[in-house]
Amino acid sequence: MSNTMIKNDLNQADFTEAGEPFRLFAEWLQDAERSEPNDPNATALATVDPDGMPNVRMVLLKGFDERGFVFYTNFESVKGQEILSSMKAALCFHWKSLRRQVRVRGPVEQVPDEEADAYYASRPRGSRIGAWASKQSRPLESRFALEKAVAEYTAKFAVGEIPRPSYWSGFRIVPVSIEFWHDRPFRLHDRVLFKREGDEGWSKTRLYP
Repeated sequence: MSNTMIKNDLNQADFTEAGEPFRLFAEWLQDAERSEPNDPNATALATVDPDGMPNVRMVLLKGFDERGFVFYTNFESVKGQEILSSMKAALCFHWKSLRRQVRVRGPVEQVPDEEADAYYASRPRGSRIGAWASKQSRPLESRFALEKAVAEYTAKFAVGEIPRPSYWSGFRIVPVSIEFWHDRPFRLHDRVLFKREGDEGWSKTRLYP
């Protein structure tokens, strides 16, 4: 039996008996950071367009606490516009190496400017330049046009700090439900659903696989 399978078996009691979701999510994310070969914080972000058509793409989780789950993007991109239109979204984490999944659903709020500024300042300089150069989701005539824009902004911000573009910031999904799923033999998986019950905290329900 592999070390991962042993760890998963040992964690079964903690998983099913957890009293609230955030500590459990933190433990699972830490496990993923040790076992996933790339981007353990990658998550599928689901939104809907103004016509109600669903859309999904991968983003990177950049922070979480009891307030919710945070990621950053260009607000003028398709996902940015779809979120600003509905202010609702969902996430799905899948860690193949651990045979685990977490689903998050809830309303969305914008992070405060100071929070976005702090994260933006922590990014590599090239990524900060990229936020200015990329008109995310819009038609691009050629790779050369993108490289030209990068060169122009590199020259513009050659000295000193690079300010955060007004259209680039963060969203926080405030979960109303968080579901944990763990693979078990014969597709008899473990599923536990946490639902926010207002000021009363979280309810917990075990689900059929």
